[in-house]
Amino acid sequence: METTHLADQPPFPPQQRVRRTGWRALGLPALAAGAGIGAVVLLHFRDPHVEGSYGICPVYGLTGLYCPGCGGMRAVHNLTDGRIMDSLHSNLLAVPLLIAFAVFVGDWAVRAWRGEGPRVPDLPRPLMWTVLALFLVYSVLRNTPWGSWLAPV
Repeated sequence: METTHLADQPPFPPQQRVRRTGWRALGLPALAAGAGIGAVVLLHFRDPHVEGSYGICPVYGLTGLYCPGCGGMRAVHNLTDGRIMDSLHSNLLAVPLLIAFAVFVGDWAVRAWRGEGPRVPDLPRPLMWTVLALFLVYSVLRNTPWGSWLAPV
């Protein structure tokens, strides 16, 4: 007959993760959506075109160069006013990234309702490096005379 000693047993029984479904599972996706909507509403009512309303971009303040995010808040403000072309002119990347965020949070909410976790895309390395290179080219181009049309307004 085998005996087990208390030292051989784990101090606590293993916890089983309870999967939440339905309304109870929507907490984190709703929090992310609320934060995004809150930021968009703030940018709609407090105009970033007014000098000093949000401060300055640290990259622009230190180097005088536009980073990939410069003009992003103005782009969202223009988008909430229905001025799509002005939004794209302020920051060409802001609108697609805003759409991607909305799609990600929407998909996360649907998956959470079903009791699944968020879908984290498994992007191949060449695609990640390509996206990084595009951001770098965009940053360099918008700081040259040839890409002045990409500079935030």
